[in-house]
Amino acid sequence: MASWLLQILVISSLHLISLSSQQETRFVYENFRDQDNLYLDDSAKDLGPLRLTGGATYETGRAFYKKPIQFSSSGPLSFSTHFVCALVPRTGIEGGHGLTFLLSSSMDFPNARETRYLGAFNESTSGFPVLAVELDTIRNQEFGDIDNNHVGIDVNSPISVGIASASYYSDLKGKNESINLLSGKPIQVWVDYEGTVFNVSISPLQVQKPSRPLLSHPINLSEIFPNISQLFVGFSAATGNAVSAHYILWWSFSTNRESLPRLDISRLLDISELLELPYSTAPHKSLPPWIVVLVVCLGIVVLAVLARVYFHRRKKYSEVSETWEKEFDAHRFSYKSLYKATKGFRKDEFLGRGGFGEVYRGDLPQGREIAVKIVSHNGDEGLKQFLAEVVSMRYLKHRNLVPLFGYCRRKHELLLVSEYMPNRSLDEHLFDETKSVLSWSQRLMVVKGIASALWYLHTGADRVVLHRDVKASNVMLDAEFNGRLGDFGMARFHEHGGNAATTAAVGTVGYMAPELVTMGASTATDVYAFGVFMLEVACGRRPVEAQLQVERRHMIKWVLPESRPTMEQVVLYLNNNLPMPYFSPYTLGIGTFAPFMVDAASLLASSASWSSSGPSMSSSNHSPYACQPTDQPSSETKNSFHVVAEPEKPQT
Repeated sequence: MASWLLQILVISSLHLISLSSQQETRFVYENFRDQDNLYLDDSAKDLGPLRLTGGATYETGRAFYKKPIQFSSSGPLSFSTHFVCALVPRTGIEGGHGLTFLLSSSMDFPNARETRYLGAFNESTSGFPVLAVELDTIRNQEFGDIDNNHVGIDVNSPISVGIASASYYSDLKGKNESINLLSGKPIQVWVDYEGTVFNVSISPLQVQKPSRPLLSHPINLSEIFPNISQLFVGFSAATGNAVSAHYILWWSFSTNRESLPRLDISRLLDISELLELPYSTAPHKSLPPWIVVLVVCLGIVVLAVLARVYFHRRKKYSEVSETWEKEFDAHRFSYKSLYKATKGFRKDEFLGRGGFGEVYRGDLPQGREIAVKIVSHNGDEGLKQFLAEVVSMRYLKHRNLVPLFGYCRRKHELLLVSEYMPNRSLDEHLFDETKSVLSWSQRLMVVKGIASALWYLHTGADRVVLHRDVKASNVMLDAEFNGRLGDFGMARFHEHGGNAATTAAVGTVGYMAPELVTMGASTATDVYAFGVFMLEVACGRRPVEAQLQVERRHMIKWVLPESRPTMEQVVLYLNNNLPMPYFSPYTLGIGTFAPFMVDAASLLASSASWSSSGPSMSSSNHSPYACQPTDQPSSETKNSFHVVAEPEKPQT
């Protein structure tokens, strides 16, 4: 008998110990105003409903039940909570970010951040442990959010361990029905924990607790909060650029699921009262008629101004395009892109004015520097031919040609887009006293580069290209002072073995071969212009100087077109792979100034006598060599004409 009584006492004691291992905590809030047991932090206010954030940007708010909930790791842990919340978006602004139900070892969150961290977390996960149920209305892909309307379970981090789109299970329909968290309407939330199972359910206000939870996840509070016997429960909310007012309308909590207080909807804050809170959508009183008329008139004026601005900008950037231009679309730039690249063709981007138009520097979005030439034109047929030949230059590849990227056609303007040359044109360095004097080696490098480019145009391209305007002002210098031949506005193309169909003698006075008028353009006329160009580089003098005496005005008086070399031979001369031909001063057609032409060419070809320092500079012609007519040819030219090496193809 005594043994039986002892067993009863032991069992009863164990039962009492189990019951006391977790002291029951139970409370309910139907109104949050002036409640002593609430701890409010940041923007949280007890206005009847508990307002966590009021609709300002970058705001946080937290509220906790002041008394800690006693838990013991020696027995099973359990609790249930039921609350009603409302997320009211600010009118005209995206709603966000969301609110959380919290379990934490502390009520102080000094490092918690707003926006996507919901006032409960920050970039680091090294703070005190936190378990949260989030109602999130912004999708943050870095946190693995599935959409912008979801419920999640968070452990020490905003990255949810369990997540689902906001919805509830309808027993009537046998499926989940979605809920819009930002509807501004009251939403019920249940959180139940027993043993190691954590369940979360939500539903609209008029719907009872669903028979199936939205989220069910294994959670062990003892592992999340080791060696902690008491926890605080509460809420947090946050905004960013996305703004909502976050409210808790009713809240009950119990560590005993069976004794959780039930919601009495009749005593809940009415929805119409909620809509009268800040940023509501409640109807306003009608405005006086005169205000309505004034607003309408102002609206019409504003629309008219906007329409005028729109059509003005459209006209400003309007372009001309015809059917025959479709084949050139790949090389066409929009006028708007060029306008922005040149900063509206501002004066500080102006590079200069040539025979065909003005040139501006520009920057494309990808960082490429460009030069934009605005060319005026007349007549569609001439434009079509010019475009066909200019766009053909897109396919010419040579290191001594100025790369042409494309064009833009607007009204009576043609805009050509090419690579920007930082050292500008050669003639600036030859004739501008403010520029540095080019050394002999630099001049030789430029002459050899242009010779190589012309050789390529005459023999290396798919078709023969006659430039027809070789001169110093059409030679650009890149960052390393390499010569680049550009400005193909006068260029003509024809097949190899054929003749150029040119009827007009075009070019620049002083560079035009005498036979050009009667015989037309040919590769030989380009060679003549190159010879003049070579003298121009060597002497630092223009072909025609109008201010000089008549007998000294022209740099070249007599020429021998039948003895003119090809560009291939010129390249060989300049590279010392072929000796210069000899011309006697008594050769038919050679006048007083002819030996000078041979001597200047010999001087350029004799690279061994050139150095970066060079001979003394002439102040009169900005050149290291002052050209003067001589009576006898240089002895260096008195060599027989023969080929000493096979010509090398120009490098592309």
